[in-house]
Amino acid sequence: MIEKVKKIWPELEWIGDVSLREKTARTWEIALERSVLTTDDLDVIPFTLLCGPDLKVSFMAHKRCVVHIAKASGEKMNEFFNSDLPVNMDVLISGAILADVGKLLEYELDKDGKAVQGKYGQYLRHPFSGVALAEECGIPPEVCHIIAAHAHEGDLVKRTTEAYIVHHADFMTFLPFKSRLIV
Repeated sequence: MIEKVKKIWPELEWIGDVSLREKTARTWEIALERSVLTTDDLDVIPFTLLCGPDLKVSFMAHKRCVVHIAKASGEKMNEFFNSDLPVNMDVLISGAILADVGKLLEYELDKDGKAVQGKYGQYLRHPFSGVALAEECGIPPEVCHIIAAHAHEGDLVKRTTEAYIVHHADFMTFLPFKSRLIV
């Protein structure tokens, strides 16, 4: 299973801390083991259930885009702000990769193979289940914070710089699909 995780997440190699990289991959491995979804499903199912049935952007296309935007943003912030607002790139990348890992427990497939919110997801949204999976794998609190704070649940907490970056990378690649102005 770990090879499948590395195949869908080549960005894991961007995490310099080997222990954090392995724990990040292990979190995805456990989520896949517990999910009804396969790695192939992740390239087909929509990244959100909130934009209607016509959404064609896959879960993995969205997720990888978020990771790439977060990385580029963190690099530019380090370049321009240096020690005035340092970004821990390993924490940032791990958090971006793990932000939606809980969706693997939240989603189910209906009789037609369409992704729907399952019973588990009706009770626990993915930031909660994602943190539980991450903590089980020994992910440090600063990364768990990103998972917990990346969605609206995080609007009531004080976010770290890395959590702000992932939050905004996620929403800037979600909100235009949800509420875009079509002219």
